[in-house]
Amino acid sequence: MLVLGIETSCDETSAAVVNDNKLLSNITTTQSIHQEYGGVVPEFASRAHMKQLSPIIKMSLAQANLKLDQIDAIAVTHGPGLAGALLVGLCTAKGLAVSLDIPFIGINHLEGHILANAVSDDLPYPFISLIASGGHTILIYVEEPFQYQICGQTIDDAAGEAFDKVAKILELGYPGGPHIEKTAREGDANQFNFPRALMNEDNLDFSFSGLKTAVLYHMHKHPDSQKADVAAAFQKAVIDVLVNKTLRAKDRFKCDNIILAGGVIHNTALREAFKKAGAEHHFNLILPEKKFCTDNAAMIARAGHMRLTQGFQSSLDLDVSPNLSLNNNV
Repeated sequence: MLVLGIETSCDETSAAVVNDNKLLSNITTTQSIHQEYGGVVPEFASRAHMKQLSPIIKMSLAQANLKLDQIDAIAVTHGPGLAGALLVGLCTAKGLAVSLDIPFIGINHLEGHILANAVSDDLPYPFISLIASGGHTILIYVEEPFQYQICGQTIDDAAGEAFDKVAKILELGYPGGPHIEKTAREGDANQFNFPRALMNEDNLDFSFSGLKTAVLYHMHKHPDSQKADVAAAFQKAVIDVLVNKTLRAKDRFKCDNIILAGGVIHNTALREAFKKAGAEHHFNLILPEKKFCTDNAAMIARAGHMRLTQGFQSSLDLDVSPNLSLNNNV
């Protein structure tokens, strides 16, 4: 089954084609206009998707050496995300599905991140999944395919959001993740001891707002601090919390498979910390390729293929769902 995937939930415009579990193409473009504003401007994102999506789909088909009428089904992100951005992708998918008389399916963006690990391989069940991105930090227990139990999540800022805000405090640029990671390589993570919220609480939730505020107050009191040291200490605090809480979920659910997902998982220091934890605590760690950590259509196409082969399909009255939660429904 040849499935065309479309992803337009935020500021990446992406299209991909999968044939069963083989990825044939994956074209993604990031909108650079948001850098000068220090964050994503929803209206600009929607306009850019409208301009870029059709050429991106054509490029994806060309890379796969396919024509549009050879596609068997279409998968598209319908939430969560920016309403206007999601609408561009969903309307395009519906139009193509009607014109080609093929099925289409709306995919939960969070499920797509989890299944990014299944783009070229099958997943071991059950598993604990940590999704860490700009909009979400969630721990999920997945006992069977498409059965999700959220067991912990952030009560304020997401991890990726904290990276963006601290990068802005340090005047490093947007998006914050890559800038913090690059700067932290030159710093001493033990120079400052920033807070690790909820580490001693008997739950699996996260909180990064206080950490961001601690960095802000520190820079106000000590403006001459080396940015590299601050970035490294901040990054270490985030990593310590993410690893600790994930290990706690592993023990609580007696699960030896851990799957990481989301843009923050692109961070090399975080990946190495989880690899070290896996060796020490003897669990099976599955990491997505870095190119599949950030938003992309390959994960949406793969999720769509898996859903469609199980008999799932969306109707044409499906609407965008900006606040869609991760549950068992399409």
